[in-house]
Amino acid sequence: MKLGFLRVENLFIFMIQCIPFLYRGAPLVSGYNHFLVNKQYWSIRCINSIDYLLVMSNQALNNNHVHQNSPSISLRVKPPRQTLLHFLSPLSTLFCHLSSAPLNSRLEASDSTLHLSIYFSRNRLLHFLPSLLVISACAEKMAGIAPQGSQFDERQYDAKMTELIGEGQEFFTSYDEVYESFDDMGLQENLLRGIYAYGFEKPSAIQQRGIVPFCKGLDVIQQAQSGTGKTATFCSGILQQLDYSLVECQALVLAPTRELAQQIEKVMRALGDYLGVKVHACVGGTSVREDQRILQSGVHVVVGTPGRVFDMLRRNSLRPDHIKMFVLDEADEMLSRGFKDQIYDIFQLLPSKIQVGVFSATMPPEALEITRKFMNKPVRILVKRDELTLEGIKQFYVNVEKEEWKLDTLCDLYETLAITQSVIFVNTRRKVDWLTDKMRSRDHTVSATHGDMDQNTRDIIMREFRSGSSRVLITTDLLARGIDVQQVSLVINYDLPTQPENYLHRIGRSGRFGRKGVAINFVTRDDERMLFDIQRFYNVVIEELPANVADLL
Repeated sequence: MKLGFLRVENLFIFMIQCIPFLYRGAPLVSGYNHFLVNKQYWSIRCINSIDYLLVMSNQALNNNHVHQNSPSISLRVKPPRQTLLHFLSPLSTLFCHLSSAPLNSRLEASDSTLHLSIYFSRNRLLHFLPSLLVISACAEKMAGIAPQGSQFDERQYDAKMTELIGEGQEFFTSYDEVYESFDDMGLQENLLRGIYAYGFEKPSAIQQRGIVPFCKGLDVIQQAQSGTGKTATFCSGILQQLDYSLVECQALVLAPTRELAQQIEKVMRALGDYLGVKVHACVGGTSVREDQRILQSGVHVVVGTPGRVFDMLRRNSLRPDHIKMFVLDEADEMLSRGFKDQIYDIFQLLPSKIQVGVFSATMPPEALEITRKFMNKPVRILVKRDELTLEGIKQFYVNVEKEEWKLDTLCDLYETLAITQSVIFVNTRRKVDWLTDKMRSRDHTVSATHGDMDQNTRDIIMREFRSGSSRVLITTDLLARGIDVQQVSLVINYDLPTQPENYLHRIGRSGRFGRKGVAINFVTRDDERMLFDIQRFYNVVIEELPANVADLL
């Protein structure tokens, strides 16, 4: 079927005109008035009406007729059958085409709102919706007012919605309490001792808002820029809720890389030093038997990568019976295609009643889509993309005409600048080895790490870098997420990242937790588009490197 005549904006205008007659068999009595008052309220009705249209369309396409007396769907005002079919068939085909996903039995009234909102958000069709979570939370609110299978009373519904709007309530859970001091958060005394001993004096913005709701057992989605203390936020929340008399795994934390998992383990141990917490990092590249031995001896918290954690669950070495907290760190990476299926498999093995926390520096729509499957009325502590600028980190670019000239430019920088510690990012493992050899041949002392190295070698290199015995580290995006090296003052993007989201993770290696740092980007003609995309993505301006750059470090 050709759909060239059907423009998306006209389609939505048509639907908005049609759907006052539709909502699971009930007309909207005062839809237009409500729309003027609250777009969120009307938007979710639009989604549910589209739900109805698609279900009816599916019936029409499969059965070649519309069921006039469907038990789950009935129209108070029925348009002519031929008109309905004429509209529904292209509509169904269009949405199937746009979403690249066939309509199937999952598109039922109880669940289809989520699926459809995912489809529309993915294809950026409903720009007037503030976020996917708003859609889903609205759907929950509606489901609570009109349970599946019950008779729908539009007057009661409109009265309830008017009440919600009048009270100024939003359709998603928010948490606005701010705690200026760790002492005000009601934390255990020994946890406070660990926090202060670790070096924290005042909570960061994300900690001021994020620790307490997690301690209260709420599902949370927290987003803040790299280096602002997200790890300490969920570690504090976990440590506050553990039953230390029960030496069983009560909290499971997943991370995308071995290094990040081991970093989280260290933070958890340090903050829980006065609590007697038992933590184990369950990551690939280490002995399976050693993992089994430690887990069987009993731990309170397991931090790990998805593959090894699932393996331990499958072997029954990690028993999920007492797990009550589940945390995804660096959720944007964890919920990418490479980890999504493994996370689903793990989640299926966990108890049904479990607190879920999702933490990340960036939160693209794909992450919000998937987390909705795991979470129950989550508290959202999010920052807008244009607030993701890294205060204290000066960002510059250097025009490099050709790829071959990058090496000379890099060596010139290191001869000019007095650098405490720095990280150089490239995009491939092969390039890590190549650049390391070239720098060493020019008498520069550098270290390198990437995913092809065995775990012991990577651990040794990271220990040397953290201790300061190695001052320059060349790596891929393996190191870009969550590795906390406090002395790093300079990040050089020898290659610009292939995804704008990774730029934030990379340059966040300098200026950790409020310290000052510099990020320098090497830009060839082929990179100009990516530099533009990065600036647009974060709403920042990256200036050309000034002549007095030495004064900035």
